[in-house]
Amino acid sequence: MSTTSADGTTTDPAGTTPAADLIPAPRRVIPGGDGFLALGPATALVAGEGAEGTARWLRAELGAATGLPLPPADSAGAGAVRLRVDPAVASEIGAEGYRLDITEDGAELTGADPAGLFRGAQTLRQLLGPDAFRRAPLPGREWRLPLARIEDAPRFAWRGMMLDVARHFMPKEGVLRYLDLLAAHKLNVFHFHLTDDQGWRVEIKRYPRLTEVASWRSRTKWGHRASPLWDDKPHGGFYTQDDIREIVAYAAERHITVVPEIDIPGHSQAAISAYPELGNADVVDTTALSVWDSWGVSENVLAPTDEVLRFYEGVFEELLELFPGRFIHVGGDECPKEQWRRSPLAQSRIKELGVSDENGLQSWFIRHFDTWLTARGRRLIGWDEILEGGLAEGAAVSSWRGYEGGIDAARAGHDVVMCPEQQVYLDHRQHGGPDEPVPIGFVRTLENVYRFEPVPPELTVDEARHVLGTQANVWAEVMESPARVDYQVFPRLAAFAEVAWSELPPPDDRDFAGFERRMTTHYARLDAIGVAYRPPTGPKPWQRRPGILGRPIDGEPPRK
Repeated sequence: MSTTSADGTTTDPAGTTPAADLIPAPRRVIPGGDGFLALGPATALVAGEGAEGTARWLRAELGAATGLPLPPADSAGAGAVRLRVDPAVASEIGAEGYRLDITEDGAELTGADPAGLFRGAQTLRQLLGPDAFRRAPLPGREWRLPLARIEDAPRFAWRGMMLDVARHFMPKEGVLRYLDLLAAHKLNVFHFHLTDDQGWRVEIKRYPRLTEVASWRSRTKWGHRASPLWDDKPHGGFYTQDDIREIVAYAAERHITVVPEIDIPGHSQAAISAYPELGNADVVDTTALSVWDSWGVSENVLAPTDEVLRFYEGVFEELLELFPGRFIHVGGDECPKEQWRRSPLAQSRIKELGVSDENGLQSWFIRHFDTWLTARGRRLIGWDEILEGGLAEGAAVSSWRGYEGGIDAARAGHDVVMCPEQQVYLDHRQHGGPDEPVPIGFVRTLENVYRFEPVPPELTVDEARHVLGTQANVWAEVMESPARVDYQVFPRLAAFAEVAWSELPPPDDRDFAGFERRMTTHYARLDAIGVAYRPPTGPKPWQRRPGILGRPIDGEPPRK
């Protein structure tokens, strides 16, 4: 006998099968009895047409963890694991969907497309237990798959995480590790925040000073910008174009799209420090600017000139060669207008362009690159400030200041990625206790994230179709090391991944107790990988940062 839980998952009543511990929760699990499929040295991995990439990944990952060779075979013998792609599954289940059948005679994983097959392979790995996430086999370990049929597909097409490497640089190896972590949670978009006031992180060959000068700052604020503490050693780094090609290829093998972000016209002090002619030199000595060493929003923004447009066209021309995905993120957020208000050149440009004010000048920037990218077969996406002064036709919106920007954009017929700060900014603190390291923002617990709903109820059915999906954002001002990033991201990314993937009930009706139970197994998976997550009982001594000032905000966050 089986039952269906509140999250739509069918399990045995006691929840004792490994299939009951899957994260994110699949649409349907039908237990197949008390038996199991044993894997051994003779277990073959049979890959049909279109399944070759997933077979390579499975053989590498499971081979390392289990020590089993999983040899290829032309036909399926008894006990084999068979992989195939069948587009008919898409009509039955949906894009990126899969069906996994495990019997005592073997396992068959069928994907609606190569991406769906890969998502199903992640499920198969989870079913083998947490030790399947290790890098070398444990002596005496037996490998068994529970008998079951699992049918699954994602709720949203855009299931992402944004990683800020401008504030604190993450070396390439760390980025590749995070792509593996996204893949393990069935996320499929990696938003790569590459530039900001505090650093420029991607090589642009025609503008070498962007990495020679703008990728390094002399020191770094330690804690929130109000903190009196400094780390006085230089900080920086950048990705060569070959590094980027490797990152993009690694992501593509895991069916993850990389969306690069180059900030314009605000958050640009690092670029201006390398090329002073990009700034508003008629009101500030741009030659005296350096890469910013503190946090917040710099007033040094790009000048509204044709020369600046040509410069960034050159930047984007090289980016388009590196990032084949459809979307290019241009920032567009937090652009102070004071320098433009004082700049005779900017005021003259407002009159020349016939725009109403400085917001119109920002809109001119965004519209220019919307047209430029569209002509090259790409789509512009930006933070919801690009709504100010008029939204560029064809642009998509990352709604971060709450739900309102996304609601306005969807009602105007523009596509939206929902990532409201008050709900899914993972730099916000996870608990209100005094040991929380460098506490920023509102308390957003694991349960808060699990009850996040990406589609605002204010939208009609037709308007809601413009919600491409959702992403969690990881801003790294107070994350000085990969371990700090892990602490802020996990375990909350697991809850977010289920929100983005699974068909869940309304927020108040979600079975958080059941999710917590499944997290017991998932913590063991994270341990096997080596993720320095925040334990449910609170930070370990080495995860705390006593005496370093943060910016905690009390109370419940507003919903707007």
